[in-house]
Amino acid sequence: MAGTSIQRNHARIVGTASRTVVFAHGFGTDQTAWRHQEADLARDHRVVLFDHVGAGLSDLAAYSPRRYQSLRSYAADMLELFDDLGLDQVDYVGHSMSGMIGLLAALDEPERFRKMIFIGASPRYLNDEGYCGGFEQKDIDGLFEAMTGSYHAWASGFAGVAMGNPDRPELAQEFAAMLCAIRPDIALAVSRLIFLSDHRDDLPGLRVPTLIVQTKSDVAVPREVGEYLARHIPGATLDVIDAQGHLPHMSAPATVTAAIRAYLG
Repeated sequence: MAGTSIQRNHARIVGTASRTVVFAHGFGTDQTAWRHQEADLARDHRVVLFDHVGAGLSDLAAYSPRRYQSLRSYAADMLELFDDLGLDQVDYVGHSMSGMIGLLAALDEPERFRKMIFIGASPRYLNDEGYCGGFEQKDIDGLFEAMTGSYHAWASGFAGVAMGNPDRPELAQEFAAMLCAIRPDIALAVSRLIFLSDHRDDLPGLRVPTLIVQTKSDVAVPREVGEYLARHIPGATLDVIDAQGHLPHMSAPATVTAAIRAYLG
């Protein structure tokens, strides 16, 4: 495949079916986090995977802190990729930050999307009056300080907390390795734009049928956030799955795949 965005985002297509599902990864991971869903869905879908700039095998030369000051830049990247791949009416699955990236893309070009699934997504991480995002400002400041002080030590600790499932330490080790593969300056910049963003006002504008997938316990995105998304996105449905942690597509892949298949139909 040729094309600037395809190379920039290391895009891949697996499968040849007529229905297309696009998987977009969250902060700290790359497209390989979807390997379980890729193997299953590619049997009867055309599966599109890619890496956001700064992650995985994306073109690091394309990263600029000036360009990537908000999630809207990543949404623009994705729509450019859709153009280069000729994608329309896709089913979209976005984890964590890619939930809001998908939402912003769908606000700009809703005809590109048939259905959307957000896993562990949040429009705002900071608590506010009448809103539970899960973090106080001092928590976020401490996170940034820890990342700046010793990024790899922070990554090791954060991976275990975010992954949950302490009885399966190999999962946290896998996530820590993904975090450590990211250039520390990029990781800090991306985490700043994620944790300090506020997309609550964008939610009511989404007109694409949407499923909110929430685990029973997520230290990064409390259940109240999933409920907030379901209330403020018109016609959205909340599915609280039997899984723990912020990365259920890695820790409970069969459960997540079943939820995806049930919604896509």
